[in-house]
Amino acid sequence: MHVPDGFINAPVSAVTGVVAASAIAVSLRGARRELDEKTAPLAGLVAAFIFAVQMLNFPVAAGTSGHLLGGALAAILVGPYTGVLCVSVVLLMQGILFADGGLTALGVNITDMAITTTVVAYALFRGLVKVLPRTRRSLTAASFVAALLSVPAAALVFTAIYALGGTTDVPITKVLTAMVGVHVLIGIGEAVITALTVGAVIAVRPDLVHGARGLTAPLKLRVGGELVDAPAAVPAARSGSTKKVWGIGILAALLLAGFVSFYASASPDGLEKVAHDKGIDAKTTHHAASGSPLAGYSVKDIGDARLSGGLAGVIGVGVTVAVGSGVFWTVRKRRTDTTPERTTEAV
Repeated sequence: MHVPDGFINAPVSAVTGVVAASAIAVSLRGARRELDEKTAPLAGLVAAFIFAVQMLNFPVAAGTSGHLLGGALAAILVGPYTGVLCVSVVLLMQGILFADGGLTALGVNITDMAITTTVVAYALFRGLVKVLPRTRRSLTAASFVAALLSVPAAALVFTAIYALGGTTDVPITKVLTAMVGVHVLIGIGEAVITALTVGAVIAVRPDLVHGARGLTAPLKLRVGGELVDAPAAVPAARSGSTKKVWGIGILAALLLAGFVSFYASASPDGLEKVAHDKGIDAKTTHHAASGSPLAGYSVKDIGDARLSGGLAGVIGVGVTVAVGSGVFWTVRKRRTDTTPERTTEAV
């Protein structure tokens, strides 16, 4: 759903840019409360993982593919404020380095793919976990539903933005029907990926899942066929295991982006397909970063397609985790620096 330059006119693009900048500013402040010594490095990993999985387009209909948006996954794992920042970092790296998503449309993409998916998914997730039993299966099911509905919600927001500032005269009803229809199917893939990832992390380190914290009833895990309460806190001896989770996660991201991505569907994604079929792309403009050595997710001057695409994916994961981790550690440090020191008064 990466909107290119030329789909939306300049005034509406500027307004969404202000909306996106405001949301990022709010998220930077909110992320200070979400990030701690464990979640700060995890947030950088989540951004890199989303980048990697977004390279894996999966078929959803004849001649159409979809890919992860990632807002639901990020919000549930590291929190809604940090989730907005995670997806925004991914979109920024994709636009600058890979010419994926227009630079003048960056505000549109952040509003649609980062803000909408994160807010909708996390609100749905929190609502569901309050009424469902506190079990691993229930939390995984809640993440599935939240992710599923976040994708057509993003399609609705794009349609609204197009209605306000679309550069072509395609009837809005046609855009709405086509966008929502195909993105409901893409939402199924989003839901599967999100639920599998959240379920896997809950199984090994429930304390690292933001969406599983702060609830009244203890988290239940199935052990030996019986449901038992998960520990309220991770023992000090396991504090170093965060590095193991990070290492496994970054290895998975590198494998997905560097190898598995070669086998992704080559069909256009939902927005590209709708834009081509309905004529929304009639005024698409030249991407300012089209001359990037990584444009199109391939390394310039490397003739072998598999090597070129794989190397571009590995570079993308590396840059995203570096930039993301830098942002989140800075936010974490600001939280530490601004925490007032406790003083003891003599009585």
